[in-house]
Amino acid sequence: MTDSDDVLIERRAGRDGSVLHIELNRPRALNALTLPMIRKIDPVLAAAQADPDVACVVITGAGDRAFCAGGDVRAIAESLPDKASTLSQDFFREEYVLNRRIHRYPKPYVALIDGVSMGGGFGVSVHGRFRVCTEKLTFAMPETTIGLFPDVGGTWFLTRCPGEVGTYLALTGRRVKLADALYCGYATHAVPSGDVATLRQALFEQAPRDRAGVDAVIARFAAAPEPPPLAEHRRTIDRCFAFDTVEQIVRALAQDGGDWGAEIVRELGQKSPTSLKVTLRQLRGGRGLEIEDVLIREYRMTQHFMAAHDFAEGVRALLIDKDQKPRWRPSGLAEIDAATVEAYFAPLGADDLRFDEGGRP
Repeated sequence: MTDSDDVLIERRAGRDGSVLHIELNRPRALNALTLPMIRKIDPVLAAAQADPDVACVVITGAGDRAFCAGGDVRAIAESLPDKASTLSQDFFREEYVLNRRIHRYPKPYVALIDGVSMGGGFGVSVHGRFRVCTEKLTFAMPETTIGLFPDVGGTWFLTRCPGEVGTYLALTGRRVKLADALYCGYATHAVPSGDVATLRQALFEQAPRDRAGVDAVIARFAAAPEPPPLAEHRRTIDRCFAFDTVEQIVRALAQDGGDWGAEIVRELGQKSPTSLKVTLRQLRGGRGLEIEDVLIREYRMTQHFMAAHDFAEGVRALLIDKDQKPRWRPSGLAEIDAATVEAYFAPLGADDLRFDEGGRP
């Protein structure tokens, strides 16, 4: 496969118009999102938005393992020592422009998610109105594990999860399956994996132009959800993750969370302390923001993380050397003060992300 094949785009003629079908096509890389892929998808979506023949958009992932396992953070981390490289600026800037386009898209945007969806995969799905997931779904925002934070609009989604579920997902990076994805609001519909191809064909044939039309097609394949495991821990999550410092959260989990809380404390101890503190501040200060303000703020954060130690080190430990032994710096929560955390939100001046195209809706 060449770079030209990493996104497959086709128009399918249907009853009420045509469907724009976008397929992420890097199955061996779990359809991880690259900058060239972003640069192919965004202009196609812009053109389809202005084309009255296009009724809706359907986005899928090739293969049987993943919708999209995230952004290509390894390539970004490996580019950082090259001071002439602009990948760490260009990738996040253009990815966030794409995320915002999807969030504001006026036509039905349907993500068929049959496998892993994390990070960048979350970004190209959660901002659309329909996230149709199967029992093969594994969903997570695992960025604190690699010295980053839940981005691509994570602020917008996680602050709207029930109770403190969003805080729990953001800090722990824990993976959840279909029932919990429905519970927290990532998945909007559930269908059996074996029906995805038939559902996709039904959308192609109908080419529905509105929410009711898409809902009617999906309803023909809907699966009954199972009880969400997260609900069993909801009281503990809401109680222990309600604090405004990571230290208080850890203390509450250790004192009041029982065996489950002790397990979470051990997991949090493996995350980047800087990522944990910045992520909590991200969520507490991000409630109620419009998507544009969310993405401008998150872009600032990415650039400050690119200049710090933990992102490159986390990617090294998890994805390059794979020793699973990151050497975080600073290494403990107590070493990170409020001023250090606030610096990750500082404006970038002329380098700030801006949404100039058409202004804000």
